[in-house]
Amino acid sequence: MAENIGTIFQWLVFLGMAFMSVLGSFLVVTRKNPIHSALFLVLTLLSVAVLYLLLYSQFIAIIQVVVYAGAIAMLIVFVIMLLDLENELRSRPKIVYSKVIGGLLALLFLLGILYSVVAKSPTGKMGSYAPDKVSANVKAVGEVLFTQYLFPFEIVSVLLVAAIIGAIILSKKRT
Repeated sequence: MAENIGTIFQWLVFLGMAFMSVLGSFLVVTRKNPIHSALFLVLTLLSVAVLYLLLYSQFIAIIQVVVYAGAIAMLIVFVIMLLDLENELRSRPKIVYSKVIGGLLALLFLLGILYSVVAKSPTGKMGSYAPDKVSANVKAVGEVLFTQYLFPFEIVSVLLVAAIIGAIILSKKRT
């Protein structure tokens, strides 16, 4: 009975996060404000990370949060904030054809995804790598990264911080 409740809970979490990721991705492409789009992108990436957790891929979920939702999305937010998009959006002419072409491409991609799901249903077979082998490999990579390659790892992080500070200083408007 308790196992059945756990399975129902996992399905509810899966359906909620799947809906959240689809809704978030829809809102990414439909918002006019680029900051709102970037924040909905973060929401989408976080909900995909929860889906990875449900698939027992903890390492990929953590990488999803740290690399994509943390670093890439914040880089996008910084670039949007550094650019002067309001003047550019006001001066740009309205293009109707782009919306029609974009809608047709979105419909084409949706049909392709639906076809791939219906035509190639997953078999549910266990892969050649069992979860214990994968977690052992992840542990080995983490140990090597934070012992043998700790100094290069820290140098890269310092260089990235210096590059971000340099970009902010260079992009500041002179008054």
